[in-house]
Amino acid sequence: MFNRSRKKIILSIMGSLILLFAVTLSVILLASYREIQKKSADFLKDYIERYSLEQESPPAIPDGPGSGPQKPDHPDESRNYQLSTFYSVSFAEDGSVLAVDNGMRGIYSNEDLIGIAEDIRKKGQTSGQRDMLLFQTAQKEGYVLVAFMDNTVTDSSMHTLLRYFLIVGGAAIVGMFIISLFLSKQIIRPLEENDQKQKQFISDASHELKTPVAVIGANAEMLERELGENEWLSNIRYENDRMGELVKQLLDLSRAENTDTPMERVDFSRIVTEEVLVFESLAFDRGKTIHSDIEEDIHLTGRHSQLSQLVSVLLDNAVSHSTGNDIAVFLSRQAHKAVLRVRNEGEEIPPEKLEHLFDRFYQLDEARSSEGRHYGLGLSIAKAVAERHSGSIDVSCHEGRVEFTVLLPAR
Repeated sequence: MFNRSRKKIILSIMGSLILLFAVTLSVILLASYREIQKKSADFLKDYIERYSLEQESPPAIPDGPGSGPQKPDHPDESRNYQLSTFYSVSFAEDGSVLAVDNGMRGIYSNEDLIGIAEDIRKKGQTSGQRDMLLFQTAQKEGYVLVAFMDNTVTDSSMHTLLRYFLIVGGAAIVGMFIISLFLSKQIIRPLEENDQKQKQFISDASHELKTPVAVIGANAEMLERELGENEWLSNIRYENDRMGELVKQLLDLSRAENTDTPMERVDFSRIVTEEVLVFESLAFDRGKTIHSDIEEDIHLTGRHSQLSQLVSVLLDNAVSHSTGNDIAVFLSRQAHKAVLRVRNEGEEIPPEKLEHLFDRFYQLDEARSSEGRHYGLGLSIAKAVAERHSGSIDVSCHEGRVEFTVLLPAR
């Protein structure tokens, strides 16, 4: 039981750390890409502002103050601008081509640039990216300019950054996984040791109590034979029987949680049917009826005695706490799971109490905790048995109906 909680805590811690790290790296990568794209767009905008049909070469950043557009403040931006490759196509108002600048690099021919630019104009696009070309369109004096900036280096840099991001990020996530696994074990170890000590105490105490309980019962019976019926002896025997039942349940819980007994192929449909037959007479005495719908030939790999005890606990709980006359038992196969549901009418259980139903010694009605032979261990035993068989048990309460659902792997 505790191992499952431990695994959930470890996975939760590791998942949170890894998610936080991945989100942080993703934000950094996205912010870097957007910053680079913004600078490229600014360069292209500067190019468009400096462009004129009369010039025979691409516009450069002027060196003298007051001559043309303002020079970028940072020298690195000036150098990056001068190292960038620009292309352009100018169109007259009637759509004819006035000028083409292919950057004198020979990478894109005039025909290629004209074809791309005409397609951009037809689609009415004002900015964007085509292949490795970042483009913007602008209305100049008497003509339309479609300007391009070669984004090959930028995209290549971003691909390199992404590749290293995946490599370094993946290695970091693996490292964080190992570190968080180690830290989680250190954090949980005291809780695990405490839980193990508690289980060991329950087991040891239960075994030690068996003998005195048996001796007290035998002596009380002998005294009753000699003295006849006696009020004080009756009280002793009654309380001793209750103590014996508590010890038995503690031993059952200890066995369900700690003992590894051989698994075998069992007919779970038959087990449920047998337990229903056993409890039908008890339910009848209390004015209740058990309705069952049990699918046949559902087999499990498990322990017959423990699975019988699991079903017995749920039926005993339903018969003892049902406020109505009808109790329903369903067993079916869903995919690779055997699904057992036990439903009865009952008082509405608050959510804050519902989640504690499987805790040891927990009882909803504390005022009646000393009555009968219920000590708040039955559902703890049922949960331990379900988890020992790689299954789970859950409870729901809706519109005055309490339903326990057990999922077990079916063969």
